[in-house]
Amino acid sequence: MQAASADPAAARLRIHPVLRYAAPAVYVVALLAVCVVRGIPASRDAVFLWVLLGLACVVAGTGRGTIRGILVDWLPLAVVLFAYDVLRGYADSFLTAHVTPQLDFDRWLFGGTVPTVWLQGRLWHGASAIDWIDWASWLVYLTHFFATLTVAAGLWLLRRPLYRPYAAMVSVLALMGFATYALFPAVPPWMASRDGALEPTERIVQDISKAAPVDFFGAIWEHGARYANDVAAMPSLHAGYALLITLYLWPYVGRRWRPLLAAYPLAMGFALVYTAEHYVSDVLAGWLYAAVAFAGVTLVVTRRRQPHG
Repeated sequence: MQAASADPAAARLRIHPVLRYAAPAVYVVALLAVCVVRGIPASRDAVFLWVLLGLACVVAGTGRGTIRGILVDWLPLAVVLFAYDVLRGYADSFLTAHVTPQLDFDRWLFGGTVPTVWLQGRLWHGASAIDWIDWASWLVYLTHFFATLTVAAGLWLLRRPLYRPYAAMVSVLALMGFATYALFPAVPPWMASRDGALEPTERIVQDISKAAPVDFFGAIWEHGARYANDVAAMPSLHAGYALLITLYLWPYVGRRWRPLLAAYPLAMGFALVYTAEHYVSDVLAGWLYAAVAFAGVTLVVTRRRQPHG
């Protein structure tokens, strides 16, 4: 009986190292295969699925958590973000989209010049002559679709107590963004140019995506009740989430990494304005919202951790 009972334990000891390396390896191979066959996953549901699969493969071999733990921690965030995606598609169904306030603010801030027009007039040479600054801006812009959840996954795996406050900040920022989209739908620069309210600009990200050597699956540009809304521009949550990542990770990274961390929201802000996805006013609003979400959740967490009595 003792020998029989020892066999399962010995088997588990043999399987454990295999799972530790084999499960993540299978995950990486599967992800690469999907990227080659179907394209890079960029929609929220696809990214969420691959993040959760990756976490499941890691915990299967390391004992850093359980499948139940993944669901308990990640389901609330998934509900908020998917609800945000669905509702954002209807944000312009309530009120007429604003064209001039954000445009006039940029003109006032820069002495009558709209930064998007100024930048594209000097740096953009057309879809047939894409330069390094165009590719760099495109890459920075696309990090938005992966960075927030990738940071969440890293925190969950490596610094579990830091995950839930970060997830709460992400959720608060999403809810604040949607509320503003519903109350103040706003036309971005490329659309203002199309409608004749602004000097000609190009939606550079779409032009570069067509020329990119990789494809994407997921409705990044789809209008309606999924993923994208052309007039959900104020605030820019691309800018907001970039700054939130910087604010949250700042105390936990070494000094040599802080310049790169500080550069991320600035690079995102430049990319958004240059590619005509957002005005400077949208970017500043996104940064303000991120600061409010960060400060609000931090205050609540700090008060809860203080001893009572």
